[in-house]
Amino acid sequence: MSLLGASEIRELAAALNIKPSKSLGQNFVHDGNVCRKIVRTAGLTSSDIALEIGPGLGSLTLAMLEEAQSVIAVEIDARLAGQLPATAAKHSERAELLTVINQDALTLKSLPVAPTVLIANLPYNVSVPVFLHLLEIFPSLRSGVVMVQAEVADRLAAKPNSKEYGIPSVKAAWWADVTGAGSVSRSIFWPQPNVDSKLVAFVRRPTPGDEELRKKVFTIIDLAFAQRRKMLRSALSSLYGGSAAAESHLTAAGIDPTLRGEALDISAFCAIAKQG
Repeated sequence: MSLLGASEIRELAAALNIKPSKSLGQNFVHDGNVCRKIVRTAGLTSSDIALEIGPGLGSLTLAMLEEAQSVIAVEIDARLAGQLPATAAKHSERAELLTVINQDALTLKSLPVAPTVLIANLPYNVSVPVFLHLLEIFPSLRSGVVMVQAEVADRLAAKPNSKEYGIPSVKAAWWADVTGAGSVSRSIFWPQPNVDSKLVAFVRRPTPGDEELRKKVFTIIDLAFAQRRKMLRSALSSLYGGSAAAESHLTAAGIDPTLRGEALDISAFCAIAKQG
């Protein structure tokens, strides 16, 4: 199987009259070695059903087809979605293992088969919402690697008491253990983005509770980080009817009310929610 190079990427884009869209986060990867590295990092095997979001012109898709049992690619741009099967057929003897869905990933509710691994160059402008949505909707996703803007990667993989730790860090931790998986050069993209990119790996773990608890926890997370420098007793005052009531609630949950949201891990936020 041959992967796409820089010249073919440009030729395909020209043939489709595609000018990469900043609003859709279209920066196409043209380095086959990096694509294969991402697939290896994700641990993709011949028994996996791989899910790709934003396949674009197909660079990463082809690398996934080399290893996976099958690949489901979700592409919002109708022109790219229409071209992808033809590109796969030209480059791979396993093109029949590819399913392309022309849809916004944020509206996905189901797929023809349950995916097991997520591998994607996520559109940078919606990378966090898409990532969290996929973790929520597809519990069959056991692991994966996504490429995102460097600062977003740092936030997703951040741990408590760090400056990067925030809403994305805690919400992602509800479903998975998230870690940084390395940097990638701007030179592997066409056009080159104005920001650096990094890889983020995740491994699914049991959630701390049911959907009702998750909604409560996420509401508390949003309030706790709405104004980062506020102590929890102040940040959560609107939820519990004042600072004094919030302080009493936090104390009952075993949480120091003078702490800030950045000091709490997902289990601590769950403790607050479970207190009522």
